Amino acid sequence: MEPEIVDDCPCIDPCPADAMFRHLGGKWKFKLLCTLHYNKTLRYSDMKRMVTGISPTMLASSLRELEESGLVSRTIHDTMPVRVDYSITEAGESLVPILDEFRDWMVAYEPHLYYKR
Repeated sequence: MEPEIVDDCPCIDPCPADAMFRHLGGKWKFKLLCTLHYNKTLRYSDMKRMVTGISPTMLASSLRELEESGLVSRTIHDTMPVRVDYSITEAGESLVPILDEFRDWMVAYEPHLYYKR
């Protein structure tokens, strides 16, 4: 028996989840957004130090993708040497409650990872 296809399914093409993963997919983007949310504005070197395990190439490409998605802003200061700051945008801030929900869900369903016995 064939499964019934529901016409009002929110995941028919174009699927909103596809766009979500395009903007937020990857290992580091949630962590970068969270780091910027709590620190407001950071330099690249600060982000590299704070986000343990991320390679310089991955940090640069993830920040660039988050900037292209409008979730992070990049400010270049006209100094010598050039200083670049990264900040979370209003659109990025609007994701914070959703990221908090993901965190709460993960702690609830994988408590052995987060609580010492």
